[in-house]
Amino acid sequence: QVQLVESGGGLVQSGGSLILSCAASGSTSSINAIGWYRQAPGKQRELVATINSGTGAFYLDSVKGRFTISRDNAKNTVYLQMNSLKPEDTAVYYCNARIGGVWQSSWGQGTQVTVSS
Repeated sequence: QVQLVESGGGLVQSGGSLILSCAASGSTSSINAIGWYRQAPGKQRELVATINSGTGAFYLDSVKGRFTISRDNAKNTVYLQMNSLKPEDTAVYYCNARIGGVWQSSWGQGTQVTVSS
């Protein structure tokens, strides 16, 4: 079993930057990929970025060129560097792990990102 804890959210002005962290513990060797999701009020949760055990990464079109996902294997941590933030990036951000090709069904508390205009 894998546990994930998100951190790093906050309030930032439009155009600002934040770095989110996703710290994994437990059976981390079973993780195929880590994904960052977000959910804005009244909207469905959406996949923002993923990074797998190789060098592959995926980005939602609206964040390409602004967000960068990376990992530190020694710290079992995945980061989401968010630059040029926009008010529409405001959401609760969650991370999730893909194990055996399946994303975990449980979610953590997430971390709130608020971008003011």
